[in-house]
Amino acid sequence: MSGISPNEYQAMVKENAAKTKFWLTIPKAFLIGGSICTLGEGIRQMLLYFQLSEDAAAAWTSVVLVFCSAMLTGLGIYEKLAKHGGAGTLVPITGFANAVSSAAVEARTEGFILGVGTKIFTIAGPVILYGTAASVCYGILYCLLK
Repeated sequence: MSGISPNEYQAMVKENAAKTKFWLTIPKAFLIGGSICTLGEGIRQMLLYFQLSEDAAAAWTSVVLVFCSAMLTGLGIYEKLAKHGGAGTLVPITGFANAVSSAAVEARTEGFILGVGTKIFTIAGPVILYGTAASVCYGILYCLLK
């Protein structure tokens, strides 16, 4: 054992940890996340202008945002955006698409079946599992309380 107490160790970690420039990172996250959301709303409004129904426009907006996020991830651009935007790039649909596609991009050297095919569900699998389980629980509660 090294002779250093857990409290001393925590003090050393706190002293040497990089300080966050929150006055800079929070506005950048807000602006980048807001830009992603504004882009999504712009796509939706454009689709509504071309006479799509509300539901169809919302669905196509999601498809376009997922496609753009996956494409930017594959090109290495989304990572650069996330470096500056931080949590702002975790806007649910684009952040999830980035997480799934980045796992696939990292595993492409292992082949399509054993690499991409298995690694892509590293992120998506738990989301699908817990989303399905939560919806079943909510459905049961809804039926019981109705």
